[in-house]
Amino acid sequence: MSFPLHLRHLEPVTRVVLGSLVVGAASALILALVAFPGATESVVTGSLLVGFGAGWGTLAVASGRRAGRPQRWARVPAVAMAATGAGLVAFSPDDAALSVVSWVWPPLMLALVAWMFVQARRALPAGPRRLLVPVFAALAAVSVGALVQDVSAPRVLHTHPAPGRVLTVGDHHLHIDCRGAGGPTVVLFNGLGEFSASWARIADQAGTTTRVCAYDRAGQGWSDDVDEPQDGVTAAADLHALLAAAGEHGPYVLVGHSIGGPYALTYAAQYPQDVAGMVLLDSSSPRQFADMPAYPMQYALMKRGLSLLPTLARVGLGPVIGPSSHLPGAEGDVVEAMGSTVRAERNGRDELSVIPRVFEQSQALTTLGDRPLVVLTASGSLGDEGWSAAQDRLAALSSDSVHRGVDASHAGMVGDPNGWDAATAAITAVARSVRTGSAVSLP
Repeated sequence: MSFPLHLRHLEPVTRVVLGSLVVGAASALILALVAFPGATESVVTGSLLVGFGAGWGTLAVASGRRAGRPQRWARVPAVAMAATGAGLVAFSPDDAALSVVSWVWPPLMLALVAWMFVQARRALPAGPRRLLVPVFAALAAVSVGALVQDVSAPRVLHTHPAPGRVLTVGDHHLHIDCRGAGGPTVVLFNGLGEFSASWARIADQAGTTTRVCAYDRAGQGWSDDVDEPQDGVTAAADLHALLAAAGEHGPYVLVGHSIGGPYALTYAAQYPQDVAGMVLLDSSSPRQFADMPAYPMQYALMKRGLSLLPTLARVGLGPVIGPSSHLPGAEGDVVEAMGSTVRAERNGRDELSVIPRVFEQSQALTTLGDRPLVVLTASGSLGDEGWSAAQDRLAALSSDSVHRGVDASHAGMVGDPNGWDAATAAITAVARSVRTGSAVSLP
């Protein structure tokens, strides 16, 4: 282990401690983000632990060889973390198993941290020992955070019961929340990280003039988990069965935000007779990987970043990394509480993993004919090369379409006043066009 010149004036044991911390952090990140990009929670958590174990192992070995002050106590966390991490990677336990384990490991970790602190006080001088204090504090904090998460997580669904109906579709249950009356019925398709409650303000406003249904795809909100992430065709079949079970009648106006757009396009391709019109809110493009030069790299980074979030939520950081909603009052509380759970973060990772397939399937829809279509593009997305042209191509799906810009961010299309007002106006316009048979128009 070599050190930069400006660190060589430090005493050897201090350099070893610093180097060990760097080895641990670097190994953990390389394993989680490079070796296992986009992996499941158990694999990501396991790879992080193996990396941290490598750091403690480095301290145990290098302290004797390089500093003449062997820190044999560091072998204990090295073996404990590396062995646990290897087990998680090898056996990849599911969420239920991880939830059980989450009640076991935090007390053990707290005991280990206390023991490590005592050993470090005995074996290390004050200077290098102070370098380890933040590490001990972080390990203790995530242990406490995990216990808090274990206690609070079951309360989320109890505190926020499903506002709509939960109906049986095949071998699982899906949630649908319909408001208002009159036709045509509007169906809302969630973007990445969203669920039915994210549409609360739009559903309320649009529901004053027509019937509006928000629903949760499998794994979202109040719908059941399924064994594997669903692609667009499977999700469309689920929705088709859900609408039938709910007694809702088409043809429908489909409204999709972000990746909800390709899900809506796929539904339209699979069930064209069910589609009366469409609204796309800053929608992803079916050919986004090809048409936006920066998107493949953005997707790769998102895949790596989102795979870390279930692990972070599991140790109590859900409220920190979860969504910050601009919806007022109780509506915003629901979005923030349910969007900050391990389950919500896992669903985001799972849906991201199938985006290439969803985009590919949505290309099956080549035209909406003369059915009314409104495409709204967020001003905050126009800086992405290729986005504006992709929005124009979406608008060209129908011979009766309107394409407008909205002063909002991408997420703000459903989460901010400018966005939800513009979305409501678009939905109202398409519904009116369907009812009257007139061309779609916006004020």
